[in-house]
Amino acid sequence: MPTPPKYVVVTGGVISGLGKGVVTASLGTILQAQGYQVSMVKIDPYINIDAGTMRPTEHGEVFVTADGGETDQDIGTYERFLGKDFSKKNNITTGQVYQTVIRRERNLDYDGKCVQVIPHIPMEVERRLKEIGGGADFVIVEVGGTIGDYENILFLEAFRNMHLRGERIAFVHVVYLPVPKNLGEMKTKPAQHSVRMLNEAGIQPTFIIARSEDFIDDVRKEKISTFCNVKPDHIIADPDTDTVYEMPLIFHRQGLTKNLLDFFGLPTKDGLGAWEQFVQKIKSPHHEVKIGIVGKYFDIGSFTLEDSYLSVIEAVKHAAWHHQAKPRIQWLNAKEFEKNPVSLSSLAQYDGIIVPGGFGATGVEGKIAAITYCREQRIPYFGLCYGMQMAVVEFARNVCGLKGAHTTEIDKHAPHPVIDILAEQRKNIEESNYGATMRLGEYPATLKAGTLVHRLYGTQVAKERHRHRYEVNPAYIDRLEKAGLNFSGVSADRKLMEYIELPDHPFFVATQAHPEFTSKALKPNPLYLGFIRACLERRAAPVAIPSHR
Repeated sequence: MPTPPKYVVVTGGVISGLGKGVVTASLGTILQAQGYQVSMVKIDPYINIDAGTMRPTEHGEVFVTADGGETDQDIGTYERFLGKDFSKKNNITTGQVYQTVIRRERNLDYDGKCVQVIPHIPMEVERRLKEIGGGADFVIVEVGGTIGDYENILFLEAFRNMHLRGERIAFVHVVYLPVPKNLGEMKTKPAQHSVRMLNEAGIQPTFIIARSEDFIDDVRKEKISTFCNVKPDHIIADPDTDTVYEMPLIFHRQGLTKNLLDFFGLPTKDGLGAWEQFVQKIKSPHHEVKIGIVGKYFDIGSFTLEDSYLSVIEAVKHAAWHHQAKPRIQWLNAKEFEKNPVSLSSLAQYDGIIVPGGFGATGVEGKIAAITYCREQRIPYFGLCYGMQMAVVEFARNVCGLKGAHTTEIDKHAPHPVIDILAEQRKNIEESNYGATMRLGEYPATLKAGTLVHRLYGTQVAKERHRHRYEVNPAYIDRLEKAGLNFSGVSADRKLMEYIELPDHPFFVATQAHPEFTSKALKPNPLYLGFIRACLERRAAPVAIPSHR
């Protein structure tokens, strides 16, 4: 009979945005480096069934798993750190839990018992955790939100019950230690209050991760130990750092790996050699590469929400570091190019331009104008999902001469609907059955021999993840190809165009997929590697900056 998994539960206090996802991923990384099988879980307390319907500027990126799950972006953080794929089951929401309990009650699965919030909701949480943890040595669970959020109480109740019944659980609580500028002293009181609120839920932390600008000193560590009832060597600093990928090493050097495994009565070995080399490469670049991302999901009030494109950012970093280059990423608002077309000439200062995914009409003409500029001025261009669709629209308008060409997502009456909903999807949209129209998860594509995409992947079939509804209209494929657009990858049944490229361009590649979702810290995605290589080649042979006509 297999040994039941051990659990590490990560909670957070004081404020959101402390980086619990990075802490959780780092714990998974150091345990995996010890040779243990690790499964990761993100619990989100919202009523939504998944993250697919939430606004990116409020919640951050929707990360897509290979099996088609629209999940919280922390699942992507886990995949990038651990170098493995997780399922949509690894993201549990309050909506999922209640939906299952209500469905089971309607199916008489509770044998006529009175179904109540307690114990049945915590029981369903525990059932899901055990299903996910099958075959794993460790299940590491991140609880979204902060201690004190009433939405989290039922999840904490599940862990309290599991611990009471003898499950081996280490509770890791992430706290914030502010340093008020007028005082210049690290304050521990917010952490103390946070731990007290956790105690009120019946949980005592095993470890405290002290998030602050700098390392926590011994004075503050002793104070937290005394007031929070946690051993001093179980209080671990989580300081600001230039790269989040250094956190597993920072934790390991403070003894977290040994103390955590000691808690479970398990041996320790040194297995972070590859990670040490990776971080050293990040810290000692030989080059620099400047990338512009033309998007629209990053302006929220007076702030910039980079989390809207988190996977794209990380994939660029992975590829740049692989080429021993320091990435400099600049956000370019597509709406600005619409207001001021002359500003397009600013694109020439970049080594490469990315147009990422998105939905809706806002900023579309600005994106199309940016693509035109990259095509004509031979600036490396990489289009992702919507970025491919807009590249097709741009080519149809400006090379094929199809005036008014567009996607029917924006213009339902476009004279040349080069991007459209396919016939089998249209009925579902008319019936408001939108979920059935989305192409979600991993799909294979057959690559055309001799193309750049084929050379980059080094294989005849590439598998990438998708999240979109609209496709290249088959009625226009011949005309686009005759004008010079190369469809370098197609779906297995050859009905869907998956990749495009321009053969006479330094790098003009776009895909219906989201290859950023498969990029890992130690194994960058091939398309991103090719894009960054082309950017570095452009940087090595700069051209004069032309003015926009």
